[in-house]
Amino acid sequence: MTGNKIAQRDYYGKALSCLAGTNPNVVVLDADLADSTKTSEFRKIAPERFIEIGIAEQNMIGTASGLAASGKTVFASTFAVFASGRCWEQIRLAVAYPKLNVKIVATHCGISVGEDGASHQALEDIALMRVLPNMTVISPADAYETYAATKAIADFNGPVYMRLGRSEFPAVTDENAEFVIGRASVLREGTDVTLVGTGQMVALCIEAAEALREDGIDAEVINMSTIKPFDTETLGKSLNKTGSLVTAEEHSIIGGLGSAAAEFLSREMPVPLEMIGTKDTFGESGAPDQLFKKYGLTPEDIAEAAKRSLARKRKLES
Repeated sequence: MTGNKIAQRDYYGKALSCLAGTNPNVVVLDADLADSTKTSEFRKIAPERFIEIGIAEQNMIGTASGLAASGKTVFASTFAVFASGRCWEQIRLAVAYPKLNVKIVATHCGISVGEDGASHQALEDIALMRVLPNMTVISPADAYETYAATKAIADFNGPVYMRLGRSEFPAVTDENAEFVIGRASVLREGTDVTLVGTGQMVALCIEAAEALREDGIDAEVINMSTIKPFDTETLGKSLNKTGSLVTAEEHSIIGGLGSAAAEFLSREMPVPLEMIGTKDTFGESGAPDQLFKKYGLTPEDIAEAAKRSLARKRKLES
């Protein structure tokens, strides 16, 4: 079951405010969106370690790189379309290549940005960041995990990209759970099909599993909150039981979670795979619920994909 609806960015701000008081080495940068990204919570406590760069995202990454090279742990935030796209070259050469301690935490990811439309709906950011050597890519399942992940990446030495949503959505993890970079978690045991979600799609996978149970299908649900490094061990153990897989992401199926899973399956254990995500398309303006329905990202879509994956497995077994 899922819990209260909370925005991830609110708990990002909460975690930063905690770090402001406990880690004097942390510096936070923003690109004119501090109230939206919630880095303003850090500014309230440690204004001397907060830098407002303005609408100059490429400059923000360059500044973050310099601060990290001098020994600081740097958090740099803006909307995902700007963080991953506008300054990709600067991230590649000034952060990933020298392997500097910069944490790029991007909010307003995915199609749930809603009415702001295609220009602000980052559906390719995981792919852009995942391809970079040395870059760790994280997509927490909910606000609680966002809080824990923020603290974890502050202690981690190296470049990190973490994507967060804009809207409130249900919590699915334990508020006090430890976050371990690179480790997936099984939220629901099952034997027939594995549903692997990332970000807010984890909550929808749980809803899909509950619906599938009514049809006599026992679905296992995995929260793949780290996309890179990819936890092949947890996924492999699950697939040894179920033999069929559905991935679900609020992102293009090209280059994201589904692609990471497909790469693993093609090398190690070819089982039927169905991918839920946007299909080589931009988004559009609309209410998030309507967009999730139009682009096939609902619990019903996940459940139908599970049935297709199961049918393919049974055909192979027959």
